[in-house]
Amino acid sequence: MSNRRTVLGLGAVAGGMLVTAKLSTELLERWPGGARPGDPRFRPAAAAVDVPPPFTVPMPVPKELRPVIASAGVDVFRVDMTPATVEILPGVRTPALTFGGQFVGPTIRARAGRTALVQFTNRIDMEANVHLHGGHVPASSDGFPTDVIAPGRSRTYTYPNTQPGATLWYHDHAHGMEAEDVYRGLHGFYLIDDDAERGLQLPQGEYDVPIMLRDAAFAADGTLDFASFARPVVLANGRPQPYFKVAARKYRLRLLNAANTRVFTLTLGEGATMTQVGSDGGLLPAPVPRTELTLASAERQDVIVDFSKFPLGSQVVLRDATSGPVLRFDVVRRAADASRVPAALRPLPPIPAATAERDVTMSFDLSRPMPVGMLNGHAFDANRVDIAVRRGSTEIWRIGNGDPPGFDHTFHMHATHFRVLDRDGKAPTPDDAGWKDTIYVPAGARNIRVAVTFPQTTGKYVYHCHFLEHSAAGMMGVMEIQ
Repeated sequence: MSNRRTVLGLGAVAGGMLVTAKLSTELLERWPGGARPGDPRFRPAAAAVDVPPPFTVPMPVPKELRPVIASAGVDVFRVDMTPATVEILPGVRTPALTFGGQFVGPTIRARAGRTALVQFTNRIDMEANVHLHGGHVPASSDGFPTDVIAPGRSRTYTYPNTQPGATLWYHDHAHGMEAEDVYRGLHGFYLIDDDAERGLQLPQGEYDVPIMLRDAAFAADGTLDFASFARPVVLANGRPQPYFKVAARKYRLRLLNAANTRVFTLTLGEGATMTQVGSDGGLLPAPVPRTELTLASAERQDVIVDFSKFPLGSQVVLRDATSGPVLRFDVVRRAADASRVPAALRPLPPIPAATAERDVTMSFDLSRPMPVGMLNGHAFDANRVDIAVRRGSTEIWRIGNGDPPGFDHTFHMHATHFRVLDRDGKAPTPDDAGWKDTIYVPAGARNIRVAVTFPQTTGKYVYHCHFLEHSAAGMMGVMEIQ
């Protein structure tokens, strides 16, 4: 593992913790290793750069990647991981790491029951890999953090798509650099369609819109400032607070929080209703009207918004509770609409009886010169198996946050999805509904119970905090399915 990877990966953690925690000046001054306001490694804000006023640039929709080969039961895709200079802020050229030269990588739209083979070629100057977040894939194609692609080499990942339709995403997962690599642009959507979902007549085609939300800081020369723990510029599909022209009809909006550490709490217009139809693992059992959504890092929610309820010429603003306006929808035209929101979507099966219960606590060792992330008191070791499980078995995991107030986390499990049973003895939140692969674990959470049934595959996978600076610093464990 390169020196650059080790230094930058560990050095990123304090910045990520500060973004999450909004720590007080007093705590910053006591930060181990001397990282505090004025420390050039962890600047509280990037140098000045011109950011356009809200709603002055259009939001693009990421291009869909076409297979280079489509044969019986298999689609083959090719994607380069490559440096590129992109335009995020108007008129400013920003160096980025990208999939396919796009700051939001090309969308791969796969079909349930049809295997996708994706060949990724690494054209950047350091090792990298790819994780299909939310994908049920063989261990050899999961992007284990030390299973990397060397510069100049290619690897073909096998994605069986044996799971129901869902909004997934793909991103770099090379340990120690995942936080910086994703921050610099190695992220994209992976959407699985299935015939049963298509038969529900939810909005399709141009009315099915993936929207990646994240944040960023820019230096005066337009470069992405990874060292800044304040990342004040909110991006939607890679553009700052854009507008998006819509027709007066129903849209399916696939919302993804791809920020390294930010939590979005979203509302629409003047208390307008968003109808949630999907979560991390796909459709809910039934649509749920929502006036507020919370998306922690890596979570997804699919919502239906009926813009026919707004007069032509309306401007409907999606807002975040912390940062304000995120995206404006401009209702500009009429359109025919044969889509619907049925009363029933996809039933959830009963949870099998659990054969084991486990505790997983996320925390930092703050006594060291550089904070170290831990799960159950241990930092990540790729050669150590932390938890061994039986394929096909069901377990109850109790997820906790062992850190002091101000240090939030998210929990992500590879290989499968799970169901949230309760939070510290209380009912799950609406944001916990359906099949999940990532959940928000705020400070003070000690016992979030989830039920997980492991797939009929074997091999090593990881589970970790998905505030990526935290996982880069070691807050990750190895699970072996046997």
